[in-house]
Amino acid sequence: MAETAISTILENHFAEVLDDWVREQLRASTLRTDLLSAAELRRQSEDFLTRFRAAVNASTTDEIEGPEWEPVRRMLAELSRARALQGFSPTETATFILSFKQPLFVRLREMFRDDVSGLTDATWRASLLLDRLGLFTTESFLASREDVIRRQQQELLELSTPVVKVWDGVVAVPLIGTLDSARTQIVMENLLEQIVRSSASVAIIDITGVPTVDTLVAQHLIKTVAAARLMGAECIISGIRPQIAQTIVHLGITLEDVSTKATLADAISLALRQTGYAITRAVSRA
Repeated sequence: MAETAISTILENHFAEVLDDWVREQLRASTLRTDLLSAAELRRQSEDFLTRFRAAVNASTTDEIEGPEWEPVRRMLAELSRARALQGFSPTETATFILSFKQPLFVRLREMFRDDVSGLTDATWRASLLLDRLGLFTTESFLASREDVIRRQQQELLELSTPVVKVWDGVVAVPLIGTLDSARTQIVMENLLEQIVRSSASVAIIDITGVPTVDTLVAQHLIKTVAAARLMGAECIISGIRPQIAQTIVHLGITLEDVSTKATLADAISLALRQTGYAITRAVSRA
């Protein structure tokens, strides 16, 4: 069986196979010397070969889902995640496993020099085994990359919905772009946290940068206003342009119990009055 042949090769020629494999990787066009040193590459390769040899010795099938392969899977998952964070591509990451075929097949040819049938079977089964490990590595890499993308999207959402303190007791959140359920949740959470942090009694939601307002967007705004009221803050919605006002009326959405203003400046002025401040023009002295 291929597992027996591989086990024999790694038991008798571990150091030589490792040297050949590392050399093969260093020659590959996919090697990222800017992200991975030769010493680190050799350490990872030796770690994999050690775990791979133990798994092959303990395994009785070509599958890699068994408990004997768990150390190998864990190592490849960690390697894939690390390379995803470093900026490697899926191809560059999968090459780590697939490049092992070359030195392994050379040893198999030497072992089955006079047995064509045995060489064909051993090579085929070894190729299937490494392909499965290569696919597992690629899937782990893609899962890690998707996790990174989701985290970055979350961070971008939070950065795109800043809540600023305008004055004592007044906070404002300027919205720019499309307002969907996920972003509304971020807006609501950030706004409520800032209301508590600054003990604000008035919150301004400026939608000047929101391109369109439909039923869903209006419902999101109403929910945000309701949540802010539960925290003891009244909301003012500003940036109600004529087109948006017509759309809201056409949709039959009522904002009767919500203060609205055409501009952010008007909303700030109203908020200051509601908190007991008066805005006056400074009189210049002759």
